[in-house]
Amino acid sequence: MIKKHYEFSSWLRVTHWIRVVAIIILTFTGFYIAVPFISAALNQGEPNNYLYALMRSWHIIFGFVLIAVTIGKFYLFIFDKQSSIERVSFWDFISPKIWVKQIKYYMLIGKHAHLKGVYNPLQFLAYMGIYVAIIAICITGLILHIHVYHEGLGGFLYDFLRPLEVMLGGLAVVRELHHIFMWVFIVFLPVHIYLAVFNSIYGQTGAMDSIVSGYKWEDEK
Repeated sequence: MIKKHYEFSSWLRVTHWIRVVAIIILTFTGFYIAVPFISAALNQGEPNNYLYALMRSWHIIFGFVLIAVTIGKFYLFIFDKQSSIERVSFWDFISPKIWVKQIKYYMLIGKHAHLKGVYNPLQFLAYMGIYVAIIAICITGLILHIHVYHEGLGGFLYDFLRPLEVMLGGLAVVRELHHIFMWVFIVFLPVHIYLAVFNSIYGQTGAMDSIVSGYKWEDEK
């Protein structure tokens, strides 16, 4: 017997998909800012039609969207009642027995471990890593931002972020780190999609559907 189980709250799902859209747009515009690879129309009166400025503006807008949704995600993780299943995953993460069962499951020589939380140890480790990367890319992005916009938020953050910039080795190093952390997302995304599909199909629980509908199917104990 299986039953439908409510796993992800509506706010958790919304923040997930906003984060996906933001990361895709930031990756595309980030590549363009680094090395412009699209030629603007040359018959619009201006030699470049301000395409580079447009890409920068979208990059900044969705950069702040990513910062906002990340703060919201951390709030949900700490305070949201429905997100308690994410917090409980920590106990699965530190369990050697669960680690062994989960690795055997991915090697197709064992059954999926019975988890207390929503994430298995490998998922929990990957998500911790990706959120470290998100924090790093947001902070390095803000450091780059304060050197272009000297008033408003940029001016306010300047005195706080300038010492961190010096500690990291200067603006050129910050820009390079910003680019490196972007590649963390590029590598993570296809692996994340593959494992989500694998768990949903091989595990026969509709795990991938839960990030859309909020529900998955579980054996009734």
